[in-house]
Formats: sequence, structure tokens, C-alpha cells
Amino acid sequence: MGFIATRCFAILPEICIEPIMGKEKRSMGKYFELLSEDIRFVEGLKACMNCGVCTAICPAAEFYCYDPRRIVDRVQTRDDAVIEELLKSETIWYCGQCMSCKPRCPRGNTPGAVIQALRTLSQRLGFFVHSEKGRQQIALKRVIGHNILETGYCIFPKTVNPDLHPEQGPVWRWIYEHDKEVFGRFTENYQKAGAGPVRKIAPDNVEEINRIFEVTGGKAFFETIEKYSDEAARQMGMDGAGDAYFNHVYAYNNGNHTLNDE
Repeated sequence: MGFIATRCFAILPEICIEPIMGKEKRSMGKYFELLSEDIRFVEGLKACMNCGVCTAICPAAEFYCYDPRRIVDRVQTRDDAVIEELLKSETIWYCGQCMSCKPRCPRGNTPGAVIQALRTLSQRLGFFVHSEKGRQQIALKRVIGHNILETGYCIFPKTVNPDLHPEQGPVWRWIYEHDKEVFGRFTENYQKAGAGPVRKIAPDNVEEINRIFEVTGGKAFFETIEKYSDEAARQMGMDGAGDAYFNHVYAYNNGNHTLNDE
């Protein structure tokens, strides 16, 4: 894993952190304070000693240009320029949130939780649209977010369109096209009122879910993602964040994300 980390250092541009003494004074602490408002950040970053155990155990670091040790190290600088570059980077979107880092850190840190806080701040400030993987947040919002608010499910069989998920293969397409026959074998209430899995969630329960999202700021958060995505789409010469933008960010891959892409 040490070899992998070394290769990653060569691929990722270094952020030069000059000492403040004798140099132009750098902006410090603004983003760190915003991150500190997130309980995941508070509990996830205690006292990193930069040992690299998190990177050594991280599955994502084996494939992507990703090093959780360096991410935490950069955050600890409290340098606004350094943290802003992180918030605009591809790097924070590579974490798979497996939390393998949590039980192995000798200081009790959780880099995966720090990543969660960085992602949320990136979304709040609109920095996510500066990276390819960040721009894909609109797809998550419109697929999973839409499913939750409309059906009460994160994922519902009929919403997993095989045209958008070719990796599922021909078997899933057949299931998708014969969903009532397949899921009808598991329950008599598929997409119907009543008890059991994949039932139709009662309208009043769906309304309650919507109210929860409204009160807790979830809908406002979704609107923020839509707002910045729309701005990004127009900067790309598109007529807002419509189907063309959605399909572009959903499918586009620049081929520079994994260690084998170098």
C-alpha cells in the first residue's frame, strides 16, 4: 500500500503550504469553523498524528488517486485556500464510506466522517460543481431524493431504469420489464396498499416524510444542489440543469480517476 500511496502523491498536485511568518498572510480558519459546526467532523477529527494507517487499510486508496491521511492533514492546516481546493476537488468523492478507517486509527479519528463533513460543506457552498464526481450529486438528488419524497423508498424497483444502469446487465432489464410478475411472488401487495415489502406507502406517510424534510432543511438542501447545478449547466453552455445536463454528468468520465489511468 505504501507503493500505491507514493504513486498517488506523484499524480495529485501538491498544495504548497508556506509558513505565515515572512510570507503574505493567508486566510485561516473560515472553512475549518464551518466544518466544526458538523458533529461528524467534531467526532471524526480528534488528534491526527499523520501515521497513515487509514490510507493503508482504505479500499478506495488501492484504486483511486485518494489518500485519507493527506486529506485530514490538509484540513488540520486550517488554511482556507488548502481546504477550498479540497472542497472543489474530485478527491472527497472517492470515499466509499465503508468506515474501515474508524476502528484502526490509533487516535480514534474517523477520516470517513471528515469526508462526510467536507462533502456537505462543498454542497452547501456550491463548490461541488467544480469537479466531475461532485457534479454527479444532482443525479443522486434527483434519483434517490426523488424516490424518498415521492414513494417513501430510497430505491424502488421500477425506478432503477436499466438504460441508466447498464452495469446491471440483461437480467435486471428482464426483471424491470416483468416487475409485477417477479415481485408479486414475494408479496401480494406490490405497489398496493397494505403490509409487506415494496408495498405502496400510504399517502399520509409520504406527506409526513415530506414534512420532515421540510422542517429539517432537507428540501432546502436539495434546492441548493439544484441551484448550483443549474448555474454550472449554464456556464457549460446548456439551457439549465435539464435532461441534457443530467445525462452528461451522470455518464461522463474523464478517465483520470484511478491509479491505472495515469
